[in-house]
Amino acid sequence: MKTVAVVGASNNRRKFGNIAVRAFQKAGYNVIPITPAATEVEGLRAYASVLDVAETIDLATIYVRPAIGAQVIEQLAEKGIPEVWLNPGAGSSAIVARARALGIRPVEGCSIIRIGFSPSEF
Repeated sequence: MKTVAVVGASNNRRKFGNIAVRAFQKAGYNVIPITPAATEVEGLRAYASVLDVAETIDLATIYVRPAIGAQVIEQLAEKGIPEVWLNPGAGSSAIVARARALGIRPVEGCSIIRIGFSPSEF
């Protein structure tokens, strides 16, 4: 089972950061919510940063503005996360270039659709 960090996780069930947590769970992933705004999301322990997580993370999916994402990319590299999915509104050419420079494989597009669901299902 792959472990995914959902960066920008939310307790607001209408936000994509929450829908992604539920979609990845439904797809069988081990989900780690990342948000400084909560200690729990959808019954899962939430962390302020990927750097606070002890276990290995296989990929991160980002649901934050590019200004925050630029900082997050550095943390992903420090944590050794090999792949990042940049959702609509979260990516930029600078973030993609920085991810590549840090040895992280960037994937642009909706991660919910990428794992086989439509956001409207949630």
